[in-house]
Amino acid sequence: MSLINEISPPSSTTATAWRGPNASRIDAVIDRAVADQRLVGAVVLLAHDGHIVHRRAAGVADREGGLPMREDALFRLASVSKPIVSTAVMVLAGQGRLTLDDPVTRWLPDFRPRLPDSIGGGEATITLQQLLTHTSGLGYRFFEPSEDGPYAQAGVSDGMDSSNLTLTENLRRIAQVPLLFAPGTGWLYSLATDVLGGVVEAVCGVPLAEAVRTLVTGPLQMHDTDFFAPRNGRLATAYVNGQGTAPQRMEGLTVAPAFEGTVGIRFDPARAFDAMAFPSGGAGMVGSAEDFMRLLESLRGGGAPLLPAGLVDDMGRNHTGAWGPADAPGYGFGLGFSVLHDPQAAQSPESGGTWRWGGAYGHSWFVDRARALSVVAFTNTLYEGMSGRFVADLRDAVYA
Repeated sequence: MSLINEISPPSSTTATAWRGPNASRIDAVIDRAVADQRLVGAVVLLAHDGHIVHRRAAGVADREGGLPMREDALFRLASVSKPIVSTAVMVLAGQGRLTLDDPVTRWLPDFRPRLPDSIGGGEATITLQQLLTHTSGLGYRFFEPSEDGPYAQAGVSDGMDSSNLTLTENLRRIAQVPLLFAPGTGWLYSLATDVLGGVVEAVCGVPLAEAVRTLVTGPLQMHDTDFFAPRNGRLATAYVNGQGTAPQRMEGLTVAPAFEGTVGIRFDPARAFDAMAFPSGGAGMVGSAEDFMRLLESLRGGGAPLLPAGLVDDMGRNHTGAWGPADAPGYGFGLGFSVLHDPQAAQSPESGGTWRWGGAYGHSWFVDRARALSVVAFTNTLYEGMSGRFVADLRDAVYA
């Protein structure tokens, strides 16, 4: 029995028409990205109706050391952490230990960012649901246009750099910065999941890493997923795409612009080995592709053993209407990941309702529940593996 079958038994009633993987097309997309030096290495898994139907490790985990990519390679997850920590919140909701309508201040009494000065300032009320949907008014330091933006001046960490901050101190600094809009009146990708990490700690009364193991990764046997990596030689080296050059190995602090007009993300790959680094719920975890597939298949299959099916359905519903990522037309946002509401606007072959997100270190994933498909593509190359040509090419090959 496969690893995934143990979590989500096959069910012929869940899948609509899908003709199965075209392995040669999928492999051609992977091979072309590696040959073109857009990716250094990748692990790609495709599950259909509870079965792993295609798996591939390609390229190298460490180019300079000549280490081939392995299927059990570990990766710095960046925002792939978000659905894991969001699921932890939903597990607590399913256990009746919190509600999504709770104000953040019920659990973090000192987290009281002000409303924007343009609408009079004053204290804002942020709910847990607004954090899950990124409608809270929070932002990210890496979205600021310069190094002296409000989050930078407050010394906020986005969770991917080296830092001697504690989670409590980082949340205190985030709360010092006025919101960008009143909660519930807009959408912006943000540090909200880091705040949710603080909520999980407060509800459980234990450090976030321990709480996530108890609530999510332990029950799903995601034994390779944590907030730091062991020095066992399995962590893939991180690379960043250059302008017209082969991807460059990331050494020490690296600032990589993610969007035009923004200061860029501050990365320090060594953070993954620092067990004392604060646990960033939005960007701070390490794990394997197979581990993450366990989570996706648990949710796709209805949530067992973590959640009742109704809460999974709520996670996968578009809660934000037309609001969503500016660079992803047709997508709104659910409780922890984006949700496709207009395939035509997205120019995508995916079914309406497909879940999707990625991670800045070079990852993408999606779940098409209507076709019983889950796809995980972890690479060691940012940003190609998150938002480059490879992501769309792989999607199209899956549906070809």
